Amino acid sequence: MANVNLKAMDVDALLALRGEIDDTLEERSRELKKQLSALETARGRPARGASAGGRSSALKGVKVAPKYRGPNGETWAGRGAHPKWLAALLADGHSLDEFSIEGADEAEVEEVAEKPARKGAARGRRKRG
Repeated sequence: MANVNLKAMDVDALLALRGEIDDTLEERSRELKKQLSALETARGRPARGASAGGRSSALKGVKVAPKYRGPNGETWAGRGAHPKWLAALLADGHSLDEFSIEGADEAEVEEVAEKPARKGAARGRRKRG
């Protein structure tokens, strides 16, 4: 790389140099992304951005029936971390089975309505008359 005296350059020359630098950086970035994609594909991983819409699970956000009920009527479906009310009761020596709702262990299959379309998905499809 040649030594360039930036203080001696006028504004137009500095702006032109900045444009060249931006172009070079963008080109290098594209090359590195291609290399990374090739490496991920070679290792058996899908390329970045090829995931299923960014969702981690098809069941995420689906409501399920509660499996546990507390003494004050609180409920918990058994997913995720224990809620505070249950954690406190478990710390006091209670068993998780004490709060189990009868019949919750049986395989109850409820029809889950299809998720509604995203807001604005139907926009633009209506015929205007």
